Amino acid sequence: MKKNKKFTGVIVPAVTPLTAAYHIDETAVQKIFQQFYTHKVSPFILGTTGESASISTELKEQYVIAAEKNKQAGTILYAGISSNIVAESIEFAKFCADHAVDALAATLPSYYALTETQMKVYFETLADAVPLPLIIYNIPATTHMSIPLQLIDELSHHPNIIATKDSERSDERLKQSLELWKDREDFGHFLGWAAKSADALIGGSDGLIPSTGNLLPEIYELMLNAVEEGDHAKAYEMQKLSDVYGNLYQAGKTLGESLWALKVLMRSKGLCEEYVMPPLQNLSKEEAADLIEKLAALQSNPVVSL
Repeated sequence: MKKNKKFTGVIVPAVTPLTAAYHIDETAVQKIFQQFYTHKVSPFILGTTGESASISTELKEQYVIAAEKNKQAGTILYAGISSNIVAESIEFAKFCADHAVDALAATLPSYYALTETQMKVYFETLADAVPLPLIIYNIPATTHMSIPLQLIDELSHHPNIIATKDSERSDERLKQSLELWKDREDFGHFLGWAAKSADALIGGSDGLIPSTGNLLPEIYELMLNAVEEGDHAKAYEMQKLSDVYGNLYQAGKTLGESLWALKVLMRSKGLCEEYVMPPLQNLSKEEAADLIEKLAALQSNPVVSL
């Protein structure tokens, strides 16, 4: 990792904390951000974990303002601007720039299948128009398209494109990405595939974007520190913890169900309520109680101590 880079380290894709009336829970934003800063990780609001595809522009703006209020001096704030409407992404990017956001992330639009040429023009259009640095976010699980690495490499030379966040689950893609960019001082690689976090950091990735960091950001703080100190054994111990806690709310669930489950676990720590934005729905009280019971059991008998 390159310590002299501005955009590096652990970036947690924050949940969007909601009230029962589907408003932004500003008290929860404060608690979540404080936990992030305690463990020296950066918030990334309005990404996939933040249910951005289901959140209105009005609510997105409210979240940005709440994030601005709770941003600590000297820290970096990231925000997602993904939309199927390009003009909407650009306008929201301008709003973010006026409210303390430092960098933006965008996925491909998710309705029409795009050719490589269309992908290239899309990201160039955004990068030319938005007033903040742009991260290319590859997540085939939601967009149903994979952005070719050679295309990202072409786009990496655009002066306003600073990094890629890759959530595609491919060992070969990760290997090739690190070969392409681990030594680049002007372009970064962030991994959104939590199961390969330690491998990515050890291999030269600039950082991680793990959803489990909403619940236990200390796992990734310790992992990052271990890699920087050359303690790979410790990094892989933290990887085991990441896997165990990630499986707790993800295994056997759809992506949307896992976001509810994550909020249930966060509620047990007093961080936020479990409400998710329709069309996602809360699951049963029995399932919530089971999740909390399993979390308590894990913490009583941890696989690895933090």
